[in-house]
Amino acid sequence: MLDPSSSEEESEELVEEESGKEPLAPAAARLSPSRPCEGPGSGGGAGGGSGGGLQPVGRGSGAARPASPSPSVASEKEKDELERLQREEEERKRKLQLYVFVMRCIAYPFNAKQPTDMARRQQKISKQQLQTIKDRFQAFLNGETQIVADEAFINAVQSYYEVFLKSDRVARMVQSGGCSANDSREVFKKHIEKRVRSLPEIDGLSKETVLSSWMAKFDAIYRGEEDPRKQQARMTASAASELILSKEQLYEMFQNILGIKKFEHQLLYNACQLDNPDEQAAQIRRELDGRLQMAEQIAKERKFPKFVSKEMENMYIEELKSSVNLLMANLESMPVSKGGSDFKLQKLKRSHNTSIIDMGEENENQLSKSDVVLSFSLEVVIMEVQGLKSLAPNRIVYCTMEVEGGEKLQTDQAEASKPTWGTQGDFTTTHALPAVKVKLFTESTGVLALEDKELGRVVLHPTPNSPKQSEWHKMTVSKNCPDQDLKIKLAVRMDKPQNMKHSGYLWAIGKNVWKRWKKRFFVLVQVSQYTFAMCSYREKKAEPQELLQLDGYTVDYTDPQPGLEGGRAFFNAVKEGDTVIFASDDEQDRILWVQAMYRATGQSHKPVPPTQVQKLNAKGGNVPQLDAPISQFYADRAQKHGMDEFISSNPCNFDHASLFEMVQRLTLDHRLNDSYSCLGWFSPGQVFVLDEYCARNGVRGCHRHLCYLRDLLERAENGAMIDPTLLHYSFAFCASHVHGNRPDGIGTVTVDEKERFEEIKERLRLLLENQITHFRYCFPFGRPEGALKATLSLLERVLMKDIVTPVPQEEVKTVIRKCLEQAALVNYTRLSEYAKIEGKKREMYEHPVFCLASQVMDLTIRDSCTTENVGRLVTPAKKLEDTIRLAELVIEVLQQNEEHHAEAFAWWSDLMVEHAETFLSLFAVDMDAALEVQPPDTWDSFPLFQLLNDSLRSDYNLCNGKFHKHLQDLFAPLVVRYVDLMESSIAQSIHRGFERESWEPVKSLTSNLPNVNLPNVNLPKVPNLPVNIPLGIPQMPSFSAPSWMAAIYDSDNGSGTSEDLFWKLDALQTFIRDLHWPEEEFGKHLEQRLKLMASDMIESCVKRTRIAFEVKLQKTSRSTDFRVPQSICTMFNVMVDAKAQSTKLCSMEMGQEHQYHSKIDELIEETVKEMITLLVAKFVTILEGVLAKLSRYDEGTLFSSFLSFTVKAASKYVDVPKPGMDVADAYVTFVRHSQDVLRDKVNEEMYIERLFDQWYTSSMNVVCTWLTDRMDLQLHIYQLKTLIRIVKKTYRDFRLQGVLDSTLNSKTYETIRNRLTVEEATASVSEGGGLQGITMKDSDEEDEEDD
Repeated sequence: MLDPSSSEEESEELVEEESGKEPLAPAAARLSPSRPCEGPGSGGGAGGGSGGGLQPVGRGSGAARPASPSPSVASEKEKDELERLQREEEERKRKLQLYVFVMRCIAYPFNAKQPTDMARRQQKISKQQLQTIKDRFQAFLNGETQIVADEAFINAVQSYYEVFLKSDRVARMVQSGGCSANDSREVFKKHIEKRVRSLPEIDGLSKETVLSSWMAKFDAIYRGEEDPRKQQARMTASAASELILSKEQLYEMFQNILGIKKFEHQLLYNACQLDNPDEQAAQIRRELDGRLQMAEQIAKERKFPKFVSKEMENMYIEELKSSVNLLMANLESMPVSKGGSDFKLQKLKRSHNTSIIDMGEENENQLSKSDVVLSFSLEVVIMEVQGLKSLAPNRIVYCTMEVEGGEKLQTDQAEASKPTWGTQGDFTTTHALPAVKVKLFTESTGVLALEDKELGRVVLHPTPNSPKQSEWHKMTVSKNCPDQDLKIKLAVRMDKPQNMKHSGYLWAIGKNVWKRWKKRFFVLVQVSQYTFAMCSYREKKAEPQELLQLDGYTVDYTDPQPGLEGGRAFFNAVKEGDTVIFASDDEQDRILWVQAMYRATGQSHKPVPPTQVQKLNAKGGNVPQLDAPISQFYADRAQKHGMDEFISSNPCNFDHASLFEMVQRLTLDHRLNDSYSCLGWFSPGQVFVLDEYCARNGVRGCHRHLCYLRDLLERAENGAMIDPTLLHYSFAFCASHVHGNRPDGIGTVTVDEKERFEEIKERLRLLLENQITHFRYCFPFGRPEGALKATLSLLERVLMKDIVTPVPQEEVKTVIRKCLEQAALVNYTRLSEYAKIEGKKREMYEHPVFCLASQVMDLTIRDSCTTENVGRLVTPAKKLEDTIRLAELVIEVLQQNEEHHAEAFAWWSDLMVEHAETFLSLFAVDMDAALEVQPPDTWDSFPLFQLLNDSLRSDYNLCNGKFHKHLQDLFAPLVVRYVDLMESSIAQSIHRGFERESWEPVKSLTSNLPNVNLPNVNLPKVPNLPVNIPLGIPQMPSFSAPSWMAAIYDSDNGSGTSEDLFWKLDALQTFIRDLHWPEEEFGKHLEQRLKLMASDMIESCVKRTRIAFEVKLQKTSRSTDFRVPQSICTMFNVMVDAKAQSTKLCSMEMGQEHQYHSKIDELIEETVKEMITLLVAKFVTILEGVLAKLSRYDEGTLFSSFLSFTVKAASKYVDVPKPGMDVADAYVTFVRHSQDVLRDKVNEEMYIERLFDQWYTSSMNVVCTWLTDRMDLQLHIYQLKTLIRIVKKTYRDFRLQGVLDSTLNSKTYETIRNRLTVEEATASVSEGGGLQGITMKDSDEEDEEDD
């Protein structure tokens, strides 16, 4: 806005230039359709004027041109064009008039203030900004930024990018204008909170620290490379403009809203005198008087709006008066001056209409002279003095200054040769015509002089209109003063107080006051907003001499009155029974006085200067006349440009309801298109202007909110994001009004308001139901925060029949249930379409010749999704894969509903459960169709069950719900069939495996085990059985070794068949257990059956191993050449593994544990005992063979005598080896080797100990029995030496193997030891040195020999 004090010539040129750019539309609009347009294209040919319409400009008449349309068609087009131009012109005029009213509200508000408690709106994200944000996050994920992050944060950002930023729902939210930067940040914060909470605790690092660190990194990614300081400064500035706006900013805003040009604003601003608060207050008073008169006219003519009841008509008039009364009170509360009187007129005392106001009460509030208080500030500046010639140059001079009745001030001293000061004195006075005395003194040199000598004085009577600059004044001097021509240069500035609106000298005469035609000094004083007085003052008087209270007077220009001498320009103030005539000395002063009194009287009639004066002012063309005030000049300019009709129009004659409806609609459009995510909320400045407009122009609150609701509903129906809380506020206001609750003191309800309210109520209900139906898309990811909850609350309010009776909860529940049922269909339909599009994209990307651009790809996908491709065959596997992907999306939707929307539906949680069940039932149709086409006895569908079941069983509301039970019913037969086939296959593998079993340790077989991949634990892909299963026992499907098999392979455990059996049973039980069957009874049945199966299979394995063990032993040697084979150890290890696996595979968690586990344990224990017994029997047999060889040396046998003679004879000639020692050494070697093999190869220490105990005991028993049989015989020397060696080595070896002393030193051993000791002693006596050092006594030499 240009400063009104700028150059008038420049301003005029600007106006002319702007007006020259105006389109020709208004001029064309004023042309009559029946009159030909006189232009370059209208003259010439004979047919030129017959068309009568607008002709094309600049086209030559002689040039060849195509045939023009028929005259009727052309005239129709011209008529339509003219109508369009006329409509545009009417719209422009209407906006200009509306802008005038808005400007006045901004210029002088007295009802509303800019609210400071409104919620701060966030900057919204545009499409371009969303794409930029996507690019920044993609750059981070590609490692193109310098932001350091760990894997957990990268995964969180990846999920946020895929789920949120790339979501079409977010793109739709951005398009609706409801997505702010804060929304995206809050979604990420909520997204990572669960992730951070699930992280393990780290000493010294709290999870709050991790959260804040992640959010800081998120902000860095979101911000990109922008300087955070610049962004902060920009945000601060925008936030300040969002909170409060200056008047200039408000003017500019509404220029943009209403499409007002800058030069039009300048013209209107200056002509309306918006910078003059007195003019604006006067305009308000006139408007309020007009509204009171209108109320009286309505009451008189009975032209009431149509109300819902007849009794409201009288109430309507009272409401009109009450609203004006309130405005008057607000205006009265506006400050008039800093030190003004507290006098206030009572309300409703400003009307001219005596039928509304009792004029007899006026005398009670007449002003007295003491009510009028003025306070003036004076500045007196003494510059210099001229004419001091008689004083010596070095004489001291000074000046004093005083205001009559006030204190006296003195300047500094100066020499007479240079009497200059520049001293300022400040005074305060209550005199309208004060006397300012300035005296010049010189210091007296006489000894007896008591006072300084006065050289001269000057007395001034300044007024607020006096010149402010310094002037020379001739001083009054005494007669005997030699310097008679003294002059003083001084300036007197008298400030006008705020409650003094105008002052000056006027001639005046009246009936009750100023009864003589005389020139007096007048001051127009504003005592309060509604009380003005015309006061005449005398010099040196604080109170007015006479005063005229201007209530009820009308001021206007008048012609010179005959008989009144003095004064040039006349005007008068007229009231019933009284007329006061005034006259000024010049025309400009008269215009200023009339304008000031016009503002003071509050009259509706606007005085217009006489025609002669206007002609005088216009004589010089565009040059302004000096005797016209600047306000008149601006008014003339406005009139010249067609603005006068907008300025001078009476606001009471306009339909402000429709005007406000227009400005509110345009303001809302402007607000929704700015940079804030406003959700329909106006900015504080806009609220302030609209509030002020409604209060000042009497716009009914219900009408305002009905229009607001209608505009908001239109935007919401067209896809804009509107805050339901805002809708709730306006709806609640209208509902209270229509149902008679008087929210704004208005008790009358028109039929139109009620009908519009019912219409909007129905529209609002449909909108809310639609939003609840599409809650995932209207409120994506729960944003805006709390909007869905507010929508449900508003729906409950809309369903109420009135404002008192709450709606039955069942009725609300029925509506929400219906919406959520439709929501399930909408969500699943869109999800299915998304899954199809995603599947098409995946196929195209996976195609080896894929080379199309993404845009072409998207078009192809959409076309192929909408058109059925009949020739393409979808395989069952592909259909199942698509169903699993769709199930993943279904679970994701349910999780998002729980995470983002469950809180809003907290009061209707059961309905959300029903919604989820309905949603899942729609998925069940596609799932059932996909499962029906699967081949029989294939198990690829189990991952689908596990995916759905894991999700449903963790949901308290959906676990064992309708869909969950359907899922169980669907897969229970498959599980039973799978277990049946598995049982048969495992049984078959046991049968065939043991037939072909080599009993080699499993470590040597690992390279031959199957290597078919099992799926991961989360989504196990169940191994398939062959499709074409023969009638016999099915073959075992291929498994890959589970993780626990690695430890088994590293140690020499059981056979390949047994290990294969154990991990097959474990894999089957793990798979069934990982299904987490939700129904407890069926789950227990499955577990019980698998435990029974494992028990039976292990029992079969144990029995087959027992049989194989016995057969293997029978085939082995009975001599000391026997070596324990690896297969024997493997069979023992099978028992070990069977015992270990039975604990895991056969035990039940509850009471069934002993039923299977104890049974198989007993079997294993019994079998191990038998195997140990068989093996010990084998060892005993070998020992018995050794003893049988020794039996040949029994005393008295032929072989013994012959063998003894032969040895003795031969020993004379050669060195004969010791007979029997090779037998003993062979047996000892056999025992030691067997012990080492068993100790090394058998993994169960307990079994080894039991075996060794039994072996040792049995061996000692055999030897003892053999010796007992020879109790009466003396042992042959060779028998003795062999037995001593065998017994001692056996004792020592078994002691080294850990056999307990109690077992070693048994009675049997003691018997043997005693017998052999006796035999040794006997042999020593009879044979001499025949034992050759072999003795039952322990010796170190023998130990060394053993080593």
